[in-house]
Amino acid sequence: MHTSSSLFSPLPTSSTAPCPAPTAASSGLQNIKVDLLVVGASFAGLACARAAALAGLSVMVLEKKTSAGAKLHTTGIIVKDAVDSVPWLAEVPPALVRRIEGVRLYAPNMRHVDLHAPGYWFWATDAPALLDWMVDSARASGVDVRLGTLFEQALWMDGRWEVPVMHGPCITATYIVGADGPHSRVAKALGLSRNTRFLYGVEHEYQGARMAPDLLHCFIDRKLAPGYIGWALDGVGVSQIGLARRMGQDDANALRLAPLLKKIESVVTPGDAPPVAVRAGMIPCGGVLPVVARERALLVGDAAGMVSPVTAGGIHTALQHGERAGEAVARFVRGEVGDPATWFVRSYPRFLLKRSLRWAFDHFQSDWMFNHLLGTPQMRRMAELIYFHRKGGPLPKN
Repeated sequence: MHTSSSLFSPLPTSSTAPCPAPTAASSGLQNIKVDLLVVGASFAGLACARAAALAGLSVMVLEKKTSAGAKLHTTGIIVKDAVDSVPWLAEVPPALVRRIEGVRLYAPNMRHVDLHAPGYWFWATDAPALLDWMVDSARASGVDVRLGTLFEQALWMDGRWEVPVMHGPCITATYIVGADGPHSRVAKALGLSRNTRFLYGVEHEYQGARMAPDLLHCFIDRKLAPGYIGWALDGVGVSQIGLARRMGQDDANALRLAPLLKKIESVVTPGDAPPVAVRAGMIPCGGVLPVVARERALLVGDAAGMVSPVTAGGIHTALQHGERAGEAVARFVRGEVGDPATWFVRSYPRFLLKRSLRWAFDHFQSDWMFNHLLGTPQMRRMAELIYFHRKGGPLPKN
């Protein structure tokens, strides 16, 4: 992480304040002052906002969507490590989650191996409903969540951030946290690094799909999903089937689910009805970005590239580092520590091993290799390292 003084220098000041003094005509839209402004009602943003509010700060969240759970680009799988380390998740209503006990990993020739780890499981979630619940929980903790409100710019004025909002009051904030996704407006406005390396994903939700239950089914195929995988699982009230892949200049029409559905029809069938929902989007896969903070501002979650370069999982790190960011900002506002932009961001995961695995997968992915090595102890151990973080069981006796 860069720690040069230039990283933390304030933005150039403007001769015209973006938040003008209120007039009689604008008396209904008085300027609002907050300790922390979070942009993005994402997993990271809501965790950050809630933690800061619980620590006593005045906190506002701006979210451009009218519902935090609308138009999501995530499968919504939460690993057990997150459930164990993020106390907030203990409050999630049971109706929003479903346990997935293991992984069935398929080679390109459709041979498979089942992976389990003692005491380890995943949560499949109703991700839209979960995020909407998190908004309600954050509001109950004192956070002012403003949906349908677009962040466009922030200017540094006399030791504070001033954020004009169209059709709303101007916001003055001591600190800004950008948690607004892989194409972060905060990163652009504040001159921070932006994601440039992506996987492209599509997922359909079906009612009545058939597959072996309680498993995350993962399909390796270099032609259909170069650089990543296809997947299927019985989720909360629906079944989710999707794939993500690298996209080249000549791959504009390559992100289609139909070829995967045809290939896996012997083990996963969506049924005759069309999907009840479709989601698609871009997943950062380059690791944490080089410049994620400046004076009194930082990025968390997808905006910071805080996504595993191998598994594309980001909810765990988003919740964990979002929460810690909120606590760090609270300590700074209380005068207990220096600006978190100078020290907190150094704790962000570097994903060194997973970045190496991502590079190897991008350059040497081989269907032949997976067809011949999937059942070996070495490949099994590697898969358990990726899915369970070394929590796999004893090697099978061959």
